Amino acid sequence: MISHDVHGKTQRDVDLARRISELAAERGMVAEPSAVSRVEVGLDTWDAEEIQPFWRAVLGLEPHPRSAIDLVDPDGNKPTLWFQQCEPHQLPQQRFHLDIRVPPEVAEQRIAAALAAGGELISDERAPRFTVLADPQGNKVCVCTQAGRDD
Repeated sequence: MISHDVHGKTQRDVDLARRISELAAERGMVAEPSAVSRVEVGLDTWDAEEIQPFWRAVLGLEPHPRSAIDLVDPDGNKPTLWFQQCEPHQLPQQRFHLDIRVPPEVAEQRIAAALAAGGELISDERAPRFTVLADPQGNKVCVCTQAGRDD
């Protein structure tokens, strides 16, 4: 639970969670804390302001109200993306990359917004199934759709 007005956990969230747990326990329900998790993505960068507009555009996120750099989904469906300061380095040899799956009618708009925000088109040879983009520091993302998939 988080308070959406402050985009973070407050005492009222803790109090509400405790009350819900009490009500559930009264009805014989057992808590399963292992079933609760939240994914956040951290991206190492030497200049967050340089790449933040690209990631905001391609993922459809908004600036965090309490942080000028971190990005959040106001609806809470997508993970938070935060930027961790690091020393400049060569083009990343990524061990993973992000795929953002969107409806076909949204993909072109997302790609155009990401390119306008400083991104680079790496490959569109498999479009509309997926298009590979990179931010100004070389971090890659695939904008994917269901179009062109046989499965």
